[in-house]
Amino acid sequence: MSGREGRLLRLEPDGTLVTHAELTSLSTHPWNEIVVDGRGNIYLNNTGFDFPGGEFAPGFIALVTPDGTIRKVADRLAFPNGMVITPDNGTLVIAETYGNKLTAFDIASDGSLSKSGLSRGHGLGHRRTWADLSGAYPTAFAWMQTIGLDRGCFSCTLGGVNNATLFMTVND
Repeated sequence: MSGREGRLLRLEPDGTLVTHAELTSLSTHPWNEIVVDGRGNIYLNNTGFDFPGGEFAPGFIALVTPDGTIRKVADRLAFPNGMVITPDNGTLVIAETYGNKLTAFDIASDGSLSKSGLSRGHGLGHRRTWADLSGAYPTAFAWMQTIGLDRGCFSCTLGGVNNATLFMTVND
């Protein structure tokens, strides 16, 4: 993912990077983290403001389906950061760094979160606090492998068929 350019990039088997989805229709603010479920749905979060240095505003989570369709699936997040999906593909958990908590959403069969993680007149469904971390600033969930790159990478996840595709958030 190219955070400031607003493009989700995919690494092809021959090593070339291609655009999988254009993200600028949803936001020009920085994109932050990425996670992929077992169905091939990609979840990305957006800071909601010009980080670092900009005035805080809530962020959101976007869904990119395997065919590249993109839409918002949750909003009102206090600096969305690291995300994980439970092994049963049923729950997405996100670190809200400025909210001092981990927030969970049920994942519907179409990739939506909690029927409506969005605030536009919808109920919150099963959006819930997964863990109250008062006094802490959660940022990530970790797994470790080293891959040499020619640029900075600050988030990655496995996805696609048999989790064989590596998606990375990188700087230009």
